[in-house]
Amino acid sequence: MELEASNRYGDDGSSKRTGTWVTASAHIITAVIGSGVLSLSWAIAQLGWIAGPMALVIFSIITWFTSTLLADSCRDPVSGKRCSCYMDAVKSNLGGISNKFCGLAQYVNLVGITIGYSITSAISMAAIERSGCFHKEGHNVGCHVKNNKFMIIFGIIEIILSQIPNFHELSWLSAVAAVMSFGYSTIGLGLSIAKAVGGNQARTSLTGTTVGVDVTSWQKTWNCFEAIGNIAFAFAFSTVLVEIQDTLKPNPPENESMKKATLVGVSVTTVFYVSCGALGYAAFGNNAPGNFLTGFGFYEPYWLIDMANVFIIVHLIGAYQVFCQPIFKQVEDRCFNRWPNSSFIKESPPIKLPLFGVYSFSVFRVVWRTGYVILTIVLAMLLPFFNAILGLLGATSFWPLTVYFPIQMHISREQIRAFSWKWIWLNFLVLLCLIVSVLAAAGSIATIVKDLSTYEPFNSVS
Repeated sequence: MELEASNRYGDDGSSKRTGTWVTASAHIITAVIGSGVLSLSWAIAQLGWIAGPMALVIFSIITWFTSTLLADSCRDPVSGKRCSCYMDAVKSNLGGISNKFCGLAQYVNLVGITIGYSITSAISMAAIERSGCFHKEGHNVGCHVKNNKFMIIFGIIEIILSQIPNFHELSWLSAVAAVMSFGYSTIGLGLSIAKAVGGNQARTSLTGTTVGVDVTSWQKTWNCFEAIGNIAFAFAFSTVLVEIQDTLKPNPPENESMKKATLVGVSVTTVFYVSCGALGYAAFGNNAPGNFLTGFGFYEPYWLIDMANVFIIVHLIGAYQVFCQPIFKQVEDRCFNRWPNSSFIKESPPIKLPLFGVYSFSVFRVVWRTGYVILTIVLAMLLPFFNAILGLLGATSFWPLTVYFPIQMHISREQIRAFSWKWIWLNFLVLLCLIVSVLAAAGSIATIVKDLSTYEPFNSVS
């Protein structure tokens, strides 16, 4: 019995960690390569051939660098104990009120992402139905459908998958989701190449959309801010980095495995982002749509468009779990610590389920996680323009979570002297990214104000 327990639990009493840099890479790619890769052509269209690809490369380097700093900060500097979540890492290294500020930024952003994924998946499901309609009725027909039924379908799937106990059991889903992201990115890439070499030359420029032709000077300014923000946030996965690292085996050292996974994940992501963004811009030019698969930049071959949207849906199903598992863990750990003897909260003895292996049932987990998924679906229906709000949440969380806290924890751990050369350039990077976040937030606010003028709750239409 003791041997069985030791096989199931690590030396700190948590579930035994079995993750490797490969599984961590899958988690990272699942978290980072979202369906937003298909909207990067729009971002490059706003910035042009010079600033667009340059921004992609610069922010990939920033994300990789700060992620390596964060990976080195995931153990308590005094006791050496692992930190199981971002808040614990900040509390151990910086203390004070910093961990509360970190928790607010992290969990508001995680909730926002899960709501945004509910909307995006419904749009992809609707795109499949619309694609068949366009194929039968012609491209000039509206073929509009309401998204609510698709959000409900997505919610039912997530309620089932949310019963996966923790991040440690999620590797298979992340692997499937990562493969799906490669699938729809490759299809988008191939369709862009076909369109670019097809004969109709799209209008592009070194500086992107032209004032007076494509946009007004006001639109150009706000669109550029929003595009820079979208690119910066497209690489960020710091909200789940500590939780991913907590799944890794201690030998080799988990921070070294995480750095390797970060390098692989960010490198793969950058190649796909630059390829899809640049080729998408070459194909569509300054008129690049926000998402050329769900926005119907392509209509044919319709079956290939449908396949790509199925890949997007499967990927978002997995990505939703990657981002909601830290929320589940935080709430469940707090409740268990508050009411350790409650039969409602405690897990039952492990039982063996066919095809699923050993599973510990908890009434609280079923009720709480089901309630959370239902809440995100209702909010997705209530706020059909939530992606603009998600942009604002991304702007406000990118700076503290991806840049500020990793750098400040590094300065604290390494005891870097104030106003030394290294201290100056690290804080210059913090200031630069703060400016980017403020400008991106301003662009998102402008979009929200515009969307509110036509806002209708529970009436999301594709």
